Amino acid sequence: MTNGHINPANVPDIALKDGHSIPQIGLGVLRIDDDGVTPVVESALEAGYRHIDGAAGYNNEAGVGRALAATGYNTGAKRETLWVTTKLRDSQQGYDSALRAFDDSLAKLQLDYVDMYMIHWPTPFDWRSGEAWKAFVKLREEGRARTLGVCNFMPADLKRLYEETGSRPAVNQIELHPTWQQREVVAYCKEQGIAVEAYSPMARGADLNAGDGAIARIAEAHGVSPAQVILRWHIENGTIIIPKSVHAERQRENLDLFGFALTAEEHAAIDALDGPTRAGHDPATFTYA
Repeated sequence: MTNGHINPANVPDIALKDGHSIPQIGLGVLRIDDDGVTPVVESALEAGYRHIDGAAGYNNEAGVGRALAATGYNTGAKRETLWVTTKLRDSQQGYDSALRAFDDSLAKLQLDYVDMYMIHWPTPFDWRSGEAWKAFVKLREEGRARTLGVCNFMPADLKRLYEETGSRPAVNQIELHPTWQQREVVAYCKEQGIAVEAYSPMARGADLNAGDGAIARIAEAHGVSPAQVILRWHIENGTIIIPKSVHAERQRENLDLFGFALTAEEHAAIDALDGPTRAGHDPATFTYA
């Protein structure tokens, strides 16, 4: 147990430069509707997840909030064991608009604070992240957002944010999986003490078949699933991961990564799968929500 987080599934915490620590495995809730997300979060909490990764742009914060309230994880001692992330809509970047957006998110989540608030996309073609970040700092000073992060920021975006605000995020959440490893971004983040968090950690399932069966062969050698092999690779790299699953059995499988380890050769074989094609969107041109 560190920073108040109790991990029934023995998930380690990753220490952040701001003094907080985040459970290395969380539940992603992208593309789950507001009604459907409530039982998904409830089953994840029952399975032992203590990290929920959401966003205003997912349009399901109210459903997450209902799950937290129903299970008692929105207040008191149980709340302190849980890490909840949400993200600012791109359309609400700016100072005053970010403050209003945060109030709305907090009300929907039925929480007094979030563990991490993040800028969702940098939108360099319509840059307002500097002003949004100043609002984020105010929220942190008020104790309503404990850790501040960004998503999809490339080194140029991180440098620009630092030049405008004099500070860096504690976490950068990026698309990261065996066939899209973003090594330059990861290296820059590590140099600056920014923890890396991976979304689409299996390329939405596409990487399960990567490497002409390499993942499947490693899985067979350990008696685990191909998904567990990829997620274990992330764990061994020190990356925070937020795999999504709406199925309770798969949620439990995605937590069960600590009964085996990859050999050096197996880890290197997955490293060698890196390729030139992302599964998601280009942060230089994309805006979301």
